[in-house]
Amino acid sequence: MAKRSKKFQLKRRYKIIIGIIAALIIFRLFLPEIVLRYANNTLAEIPGYYGHIEDIDISLYRGAYQIDSIYIDKKDSVSGKQTDFFRASMIDLSIEWKALFKGSLVGELIINSPKLYFTKNKTEIDDIKKDTADFRKVLKDLMPLRVNRFEVNNGSVHYIDATARPKVDIALRKSYILAQNLTNAIDNKTKLPSSVIARAQAYGGTVSFNMKLNALAERATFDLNAEVKNTNLVLLNDFLKAYANVDVNKGTFGLYTEFAALNGKYKGYVKPVIKDLDVFGPEDRSDNFFHKVWEGLVGGAGKILKNQKKDQIATRVPIEGDFGGAQTDITEMIWELLRNAFIQALMPSIDNQISLSSVATEKEKDDRGLLKRIFSGKKDKDKKDKD
Repeated sequence: MAKRSKKFQLKRRYKIIIGIIAALIIFRLFLPEIVLRYANNTLAEIPGYYGHIEDIDISLYRGAYQIDSIYIDKKDSVSGKQTDFFRASMIDLSIEWKALFKGSLVGELIINSPKLYFTKNKTEIDDIKKDTADFRKVLKDLMPLRVNRFEVNNGSVHYIDATARPKVDIALRKSYILAQNLTNAIDNKTKLPSSVIARAQAYGGTVSFNMKLNALAERATFDLNAEVKNTNLVLLNDFLKAYANVDVNKGTFGLYTEFAALNGKYKGYVKPVIKDLDVFGPEDRSDNFFHKVWEGLVGGAGKILKNQKKDQIATRVPIEGDFGGAQTDITEMIWELLRNAFIQALMPSIDNQISLSSVATEKEKDDRGLLKRIFSGKKDKDKKDKD
């Protein structure tokens, strides 16, 4: 009797184990569908937007799930018409094992082939700022862990203005972004423990961005530099016609910038450089009289302000202030424009003059007048070279 009772309990135990295993298998089979429904319901509830996910794959062994084919559209509150805002072929959300081995449970986010669209009169800056909180909530719902590593592969950012004549549709393409240690999980001993690097292609040229920051600081604390090199202005003629009423026959554009921020203050500069500019071309012969006059003025100003030896127009615009407002030194901008034209060509590169320490120190001032600085600039340069 005791043997029969023991045998019955053993069978019962096996049945319970088998039942639990079967329940887990069934749960695993239906889990992607449960998560997919939850995610789509979350995307559908974003105010002013509508989103949808095609499919979700679960990888329990590495603590991850993949979103396949996601889109989020801007939705007109009156007509209900949807405008492209975000697309991605795949988003991978997972535990970052590198941080886990250091004792931090944080997440990793990888996005493949995303497309971000900014459409004039559809996704204005104020609207995007207003909706940022909603997107953060969506991201938190989809990824309950704090994101420590963020990567974008083969992305593009578009700006579209269908109301302009001609229509404007410009984009940065083949972009790559990598942000690491955003929660200070791997390194929390250095002043700027987090990093963001980015690069993209821009109409025959390249864009690069490098930033060190403390993502958890109460006030923005960062040191960045960025540059745009060798962008072909001819390929941007639709943009130039729409917003400046001018097109170019030849020319390349570059932009170099550095900024640093500490204790609520920031300091930096923007240095635009245009090389080999030629406004007039055979296509301008059929333009009307007033357009020819306007392009003549633009082309003439370009020739006057061009450094003949380097064939470039350039200036350097210093910007500093606090996050409540910025101060731009217009006199300095004019001085650098004239210095490039008549004294010494500005270098088409990052100056490596801005850092956290430069934000902490008081701005150096040059009390000389603008004309005195122009005409003494050459003398100062010769003296510096002699020294």
